[in-house]
Amino acid sequence: MEMLNTLFSNQLLALFAVLGLGLALGNLTWKGVGLGSSGVLFVALLAGHLGFFLPAGVGRFGLALFVYCVGIGAGGRFFQALAREGGSLAKLALFIVGTGALITWVLAQMLDIPAGLSAGIFAGALTSTPALAAATEGGGDIAKEVAIGFGVAYPFGVIGVVLFVQLLPRMLRRGRNEQEQDPVEQSEYERIVTNSLIEVSNPNLYGRRIGEADMAGITCCQISRVLQDGRLRPLNASDIFQAGQILLLVGRPKSLTNACEFIGRKADGNYLLDAENERRRLAVTSAEFAGKTLRELAPLERCGVVITRITRMDQTFVPDGDTRLEKYDILTVVGRPGDLDTFSVKVGHRPQAFEFTDLVSLALGLALGVLFGMIPLGLPGGASMTLGVAGGPLFVGLLLGRIGKVGRLVGHIPRPSRLLLQELGLILFLADAGIAGGADLAKTVAEYGPVVFLMGAAVTLLPMLLAYPFSRRFFRTTRMQTLGGICGGMTSTPALGALTAGCDTQEPVVSYATAYPVALIMMTVFAKLLLESLL
Repeated sequence: MEMLNTLFSNQLLALFAVLGLGLALGNLTWKGVGLGSSGVLFVALLAGHLGFFLPAGVGRFGLALFVYCVGIGAGGRFFQALAREGGSLAKLALFIVGTGALITWVLAQMLDIPAGLSAGIFAGALTSTPALAAATEGGGDIAKEVAIGFGVAYPFGVIGVVLFVQLLPRMLRRGRNEQEQDPVEQSEYERIVTNSLIEVSNPNLYGRRIGEADMAGITCCQISRVLQDGRLRPLNASDIFQAGQILLLVGRPKSLTNACEFIGRKADGNYLLDAENERRRLAVTSAEFAGKTLRELAPLERCGVVITRITRMDQTFVPDGDTRLEKYDILTVVGRPGDLDTFSVKVGHRPQAFEFTDLVSLALGLALGVLFGMIPLGLPGGASMTLGVAGGPLFVGLLLGRIGKVGRLVGHIPRPSRLLLQELGLILFLADAGIAGGADLAKTVAEYGPVVFLMGAAVTLLPMLLAYPFSRRFFRTTRMQTLGGICGGMTSTPALGALTAGCDTQEPVVSYATAYPVALIMMTVFAKLLLESLL
């Protein structure tokens, strides 16, 4: 132990040791569920309890970097979700977060739980690291309590949402959607999007235009190519269904099986296709496209291309006519090279155009965010507050992510770079917060006992139990839309994975992607309000 104390008296060594061990802990999974980056917090709590320290200022730097990247990534979708008619899912996210904050406030008053500990339980129960960041802004003893509360509530927050979306349909004695039976455990393969050759043999389809058949809406698959002269060529607007015709469909494995039964039978054989020149990945940046449905845009009829996949918020799904494009969606598009060139200009930029990270914009944007966070904002009654390091960079990042460019400032960071910077900032912040809270961890848990754990469980479960019937009745969302929206409102990607593992519908993914950015931002707001109201 003395040797370890000597080694870790070097604060830089202690920092990297906490980060490495924490990430290793986070990579451990049980049935697909793990701590992820939050593993750093638990290792840091232990290190703080043992008396280790980290370099000064590393947590505030990580916090600013983390929330700024969150804002840049969520900016376009956050404002769109609030503005368009899909706002019912944004309202669902707001309901979940607001209910969670209210339940936390009531239980804190009833059980006499300190403000910092309560705010941390709120953030952990809803698995929100931005909320943790916002609540620890003030530093000092409050920040220590927040970190402890987060560590207490987070494990149940992760597991509780996963169990909820899996068990609720069974408790209601109904399937996961109107067509599906009770969910069963499936392999990772069932979650991917793939393709399959199908031969047309359904007489009811003969003579109908393929592009007008809405196959995506019927089968959750897209028809991208047609066999002609021994070669799979991109679909044209004039193509019609014919007996014995070979089609290439894109979708999830179970959806492809259902589509095969509807269209005809599975076809065998190897056919030529020019994937390099007839398929591209394009990023939506055009105002003409963002916010419109594929039915309104009619890409096959107007541009001669088929959008076979959309990647949004790290989730890939097969779109249908009612799918609404959002800014920075990544589209997989199939068509002839000339048509793809035309469509590329209309939709915006290809992802390759986003590979350059403008470090000048990154530095100036962070500086502007920190400066904005220092500006006093007036409150009713003559009081004032500042957004601080947690709120200022977040707000500036949201605006830049929405606007795209302001003079020299570019409001875009390539996704790989943004995720790396966001993850780096997060783990630096978690390490610092955990070290600060670890010193008082045992004392706090011993003082309040199992009450804090039960409070965390209540703050996780009650908002979901209230949100489900509320959304179904007042927002008229389907069962799968509601469950996907709950995953987004609880910012739980593991729960979304569990939900989509046993079904083919794309509704949960789209609902998650709509609700998630709203919940992400609103949790930071409610965390600060909750803390202020309890102090």
